[in-house]
Amino acid sequence: MRNLLRDAVALFEKNQISAVDAEILLAHVIGVSRKQLITSTFELPSTEIDRITQEFHDLVEQRLLGKPVQYITGSAPFRYLELSVGAGVLIPRPETEILVDRVIGFLQTSAATVEGDPEIRSVVDLGAGSGAISIAIATEAALKGLAVTVVAVEKSTEAATWLNLNISKYELTTRVVVEDVATALDGVKADVVAANPPYIPNHEKLPHEVIAFEPELALRGGDGDGMAVPKQFISAAARLLKTGGYFIMEHHETQGKLVKQAMASEFTNIQGISDLTGRDRFTSGIKS
Repeated sequence: MRNLLRDAVALFEKNQISAVDAEILLAHVIGVSRKQLITSTFELPSTEIDRITQEFHDLVEQRLLGKPVQYITGSAPFRYLELSVGAGVLIPRPETEILVDRVIGFLQTSAATVEGDPEIRSVVDLGAGSGAISIAIATEAALKGLAVTVVAVEKSTEAATWLNLNISKYELTTRVVVEDVATALDGVKADVVAANPPYIPNHEKLPHEVIAFEPELALRGGDGDGMAVPKQFISAAARLLKTGGYFIMEHHETQGKLVKQAMASEFTNIQGISDLTGRDRFTSGIKS
């Protein structure tokens, strides 16, 4: 097994692919965690070794062709979750975890009780994709004793398949609405709206493994500054939020000022939020 892994790591490094991907793929074939793979010794029968070797070589070849490791294994980590992913749904990114942190923080600081019981807060996730944001908020709010209802809005039927699968996996009552954000939830008013819209400008070059495998619908925000789709999400959030409701949106690092301008007429206390590398990647505000 060690020789298999060593050869794959050398091949990946030669092709500028993370060595971690080789560990993830081998752990997936064996049926253990990456941590177990690294820290444990495995005694396997020769017939099993032959199977693992062949399957591992096949997965390595897929990765060398650019297929994301998450699509190969069918799983993507996000905060404390393991989400099912595949063709037609965006792979959740680690930086989006910051958005969840902010929502949970708002829910905690605004928590109130009604006749001794926690007041139920309503959360809408616009452009829910795999359900990373929706499910993380629902599960973590429950662990903290926060009463929330969550609605996930996603217009792609392909992505909604993965969304429903992940919600079922975590046995949540999260409601899924398959509709465009511009028209979804007519008449509904929420306490929180979180959004991770397509925001990458159409002209921006993307890595092969992104543009060749992940859905363009979930990536591109429009021509020029890429703000066409984010503006639709901002308008939807303004329509859906109660006065005093909280909105937070992920966006391109070049769009912070543009997002603030688009939010100015409907929101107050507008704040830019940086990711862990200091890039301006999120903006929040309070519905006026």
